[in-house]
Amino acid sequence: MPDADGSHAVRLQKILAEAGLASRRSAEQLLRQGRVTVDGRTAELGQSADPDRDVIAVDGTPISREATDYWIVNKPRGVITTVSDPEGRATVLDLVPERRTRLFPVGRLDRDTEGLVLMTNDGRLAQVVLHPSHGVEREYRVTARGRIRARALKRLAKGVALADGVTAPARVGRARYDTAADSTGFTLTLTEGRKRQIRRALEALGHPVVALVRVRIGPIRLGRLAVGSARRLSRRERKQLQSLLESEG
Repeated sequence: MPDADGSHAVRLQKILAEAGLASRRSAEQLLRQGRVTVDGRTAELGQSADPDRDVIAVDGTPISREATDYWIVNKPRGVITTVSDPEGRATVLDLVPERRTRLFPVGRLDRDTEGLVLMTNDGRLAQVVLHPSHGVEREYRVTARGRIRARALKRLAKGVALADGVTAPARVGRARYDTAADSTGFTLTLTEGRKRQIRRALEALGHPVVALVRVRIGPIRLGRLAVGSARRLSRRERKQLQSLLESEG
């Protein structure tokens, strides 16, 4: 609701997050460090501002309220899931043909994993998608070495003990064994995203990953998008993402 004078005061943490500059937790740290100003005055933790009227800056640089933009990329193997790389390697941002706004990837895929990467400048959406408490699903198409027996697949679904704890329960699709390739293919749906989680879990079960492709994040599917290609989300897909934000409140 607007204030009596028509302004819309919003917590600075939220403004910084929605501008894609930091998560809310990181925004709090920026405020504690005195790096955020409102109309030239150092802001305090818990302070609100009107992004339409006030000049909000981080380290002296005013933030801009960009129109939200959403893309999906079909990341090939070998491409880095980041906006830049000090070694000069190809990144997912290089695959986006048109950039009206500053984009960043929502989460990461390791270098050898292919498939769907969501790119946006919507910090709030990124928080909702990434935080395990919201239960946003990620679906992968997995090919692993050897014939994986039902017992091992049940362990994968229930949770596998790793060095950083037991994995959360997952949904395992019907497995198909390829005799010629000596590999098993199946879909795996997760609601958490630890570093190299699927690879580590299958390694622990004695079935190293041969190929791994992410095909869905929440309501957004990779579909027939060619490897190495990118496209803006459709209006329908944007509405589906908006429903995630509305459920988050």
